[in-house]
Amino acid sequence: MNAEKPVAKPDAGRAAEVARFFLSGGANMAFGFVAYAALVWAGLPVALALLLATIAGVFFNFFTFGSYTFRKLEARRLPRFLVAYGFIYVLNLILLEAIMRLAGLGPIVAQLAALVVVAPTVYFVLRARVFQEMPHG
Repeated sequence: MNAEKPVAKPDAGRAAEVARFFLSGGANMAFGFVAYAALVWAGLPVALALLLATIAGVFFNFFTFGSYTFRKLEARRLPRFLVAYGFIYVLNLILLEAIMRLAGLGPIVAQLAALVVVAPTVYFVLRARVFQEMPHG
């Protein structure tokens, strides 16, 4: 009898999670970008504008990513989420300033360019460090 090896099926749960991330992440990113752009246009320094936009979006993002994307909205995850967003802010700021300096772009266009790296990093950091399985207790 010739037994065939089972064909590995793609992880449908992970694919659905990534799709939900694109939807909620798109909304979160749009909110954060508009807030950042408005603050830059208002004359705030880039680092402060990015910090305030990040702070403005962080709790909204916690609820959208926690409840919709990862389906693990629990208050005990909030401290890790805040630390993760601290890391994301620093990464974003470093990329933003490097792009402005090296490419000569203004802060609005440079932020759009930085989001190419920042957005997927958000998913991987949140997946690995915030919304992974945690022991109850």
